[in-house]
Amino acid sequence: MHLPQEFIDYTSSLFGPQRWQAFTQAFAQEDVVSVRLNPWKVKAGNPFTQAEPVPWCRNAYWLKERPRFTLDPLFHSGVYYVQEAGSLFLDHVLRHVLTDPVSALDLCAAPGGKSTLMRAALPDGSCMISNEIDRRRANILLENILKQGHPDVLVTHNAPKDFATTSLYFDLILADVPCSGEGLFRKDPKAMQEWSVQNVRFCQERQRQILRDIWPCLRKGGILIYSTCTFNLQENEENVRWLQEEMDAEILPIPTEEKWNITGSLLAGWNCPVYRFIPGVNQSEGLFMAVLRKKGGKQEFATLPTSLRTQTQKFRLIHLLSDGIAKPEPKGKEFVPSVAQALSITTAPESFPRVELSLEQAQRYLHRESLILPQNTPLGYVLLTYQQYPLGFAKNLGTRANNLYPKPWSILKL
Repeated sequence: MHLPQEFIDYTSSLFGPQRWQAFTQAFAQEDVVSVRLNPWKVKAGNPFTQAEPVPWCRNAYWLKERPRFTLDPLFHSGVYYVQEAGSLFLDHVLRHVLTDPVSALDLCAAPGGKSTLMRAALPDGSCMISNEIDRRRANILLENILKQGHPDVLVTHNAPKDFATTSLYFDLILADVPCSGEGLFRKDPKAMQEWSVQNVRFCQERQRQILRDIWPCLRKGGILIYSTCTFNLQENEENVRWLQEEMDAEILPIPTEEKWNITGSLLAGWNCPVYRFIPGVNQSEGLFMAVLRKKGGKQEFATLPTSLRTQTQKFRLIHLLSDGIAKPEPKGKEFVPSVAQALSITTAPESFPRVELSLEQAQRYLHRESLILPQNTPLGYVLLTYQQYPLGFAKNLGTRANNLYPKPWSILKL
């Protein structure tokens, strides 16, 4: 461990001796792995045995060891998502502040962990946009959203300021903003190498600009959840206080349990409710979160949040990657069933023959190899499953089956 000296000086003073010791000792410990089951696909049982529940999130568990997730077909079929335990606190927050359907925006959403969690925690009838400004990361976001399979999640590729040019308004906005990444030092040495005091200041200003751009799109009475994966005051407490003072936001308390060992505000003389997870103190990487309400009137939630789909299609500046509705893909004169159709929880194509694969066959399919299906398999498009969970399609030609799994999603090595 070679932490930058300026980081050591600042953060050790911020944490205090006990927390700092726990944090530094965590670097010598094995990573803690947590997963969240997809409640729309897993109706009963838990595919992970000997797993410890994460208390602040439904359907989430700490694992005793890290499996090879890349080789697990259940991971690719959207049965579960691998996610840091600290970020799972969002589930507890959402279930506390929301009771009615909402229109929601996850502004900086890639790779998709918080978006998929968010949709699982939102009240029934809600609709959300999952957005990412970086196109490469937006493609990863799209893959993860499609694998989860919920139809009421739209995926967009826009800058925050683009939303202000439309008449789209949201009841709930999650701003999990780009940050200096101090909370990821333990698992990402690159984040440690790129850290500097100057970068912290740059991140703070960029975060404020993101918040300025998106604040007009939050309805009066609406909720903004602000989060980072860093520790310092500049990107966390100081930005929350800035929102409170400059945007006239109200900071909301969220009930927690003492045994969760969540750290509150570390800004001297400022005791507003914020929530911090620290490696070694918690079984997680680093996270900071605060929940704010936009003043200026009572909470004005949208009466028809699903209208987001039709509204979004009106605005050219909204680069829509998915409207949430799984469709076949045109190819020449025919339409080829899409992987989104296979993975959707509402459009699972019952009209297609199904073929159950073994673990080895499923891995080969995800590797985009050609398959030989059982002799009694009908010719044409076939839905392939593993443990009854859909993976995608193949086109059975009799002597072999063409693999229709998306090339960008494929497993590179078996």
